[in-house]
Amino acid sequence: MRATDSLVVVTHPDCALHRSPPGHPERPARLEAAVAGAALPGARPRAVEIDERAALEAVRRVHAPGLAARLESACLAAPAVFDCEDNVIGRETYRAAIGAAAAAVAAADAAAGGARRVWAPVRPPGHHALRERAMGYCYFNNAAIAAESLLARGIGPIALVDFDVHHGNGTQAHFWERNDVFFLSVHRYPFYPGTGAGDEVGGGQGWGFTRNFPLAGGTGDDVYAEAVAAGVEEATRACTPAAWVVSAGFDAHRDDPLGGMEVTEEGFRRIGRTLGEASGERPVVAVLEGGYHLEALRRSVRSFLEGLVGTARP
Repeated sequence: MRATDSLVVVTHPDCALHRSPPGHPERPARLEAAVAGAALPGARPRAVEIDERAALEAVRRVHAPGLAARLESACLAAPAVFDCEDNVIGRETYRAAIGAAAAAVAAADAAAGGARRVWAPVRPPGHHALRERAMGYCYFNNAAIAAESLLARGIGPIALVDFDVHHGNGTQAHFWERNDVFFLSVHRYPFYPGTGAGDEVGGGQGWGFTRNFPLAGGTGDDVYAEAVAAGVEEATRACTPAAWVVSAGFDAHRDDPLGGMEVTEEGFRRIGRTLGEASGERPVVAVLEGGYHLEALRRSVRSFLEGLVGTARP
């Protein structure tokens, strides 16, 4: 199998149903940009049939049993906010969030079935979602759902790498006391959501299985990519990952309206290459998190995936 034939793209059409107010940065066009960025030679798109029962089961591995029901009920009275003012919901937000979770499960299935590189462009994003509540544009934690789905299939330990400009507090909290998942986050700090300091390293059996690289605002390609590389090296020293899950946020791009960083497409290409080299023949499941400048998002996704699957730079 050639490297360019090893990329499977998994999404769900319901992810486009979540509507935010006009001018809100988390909008359906992000999904289109993230899908367009994956148009590499040899990429295989895969449609997902939504299995609500399986998706809910996967959500409940990560979240409190009542969270999904609360969100579904709240959407009946939409438009409204859910759990915090960041999370504006419409009548179809629940369907979109379940679609994203279903795609995350399907991406894990594809990896378990032999796909080496899987890209899941989904929305709403997920890495801020906590066990009992939503926050930061996130409702269900898609990356944690993908990781738990792999573990449920006997594939572990997992290295979970988050390079979104915002710290993945929900993911960190979920795996805080676990040693079957090494969680690495490279992000701007101090910044929303306020977590992710360097001394946050896990607890209990999970001590040493959380690693944060907090970076100053204005950080560019070299420091950002080198931080990811250093964290990946630490992950491989702590365990031998059977699979990798990536919270792929592109809001550290210099054109992004929210991030305040100076990363370019070349930086994301280097991050993809680092992950591709570290994982080798083991599968990588990458799910979309942030990235709010549409053209920068499209270009950054393409560069990251080219680095990940080893495609030569144009």
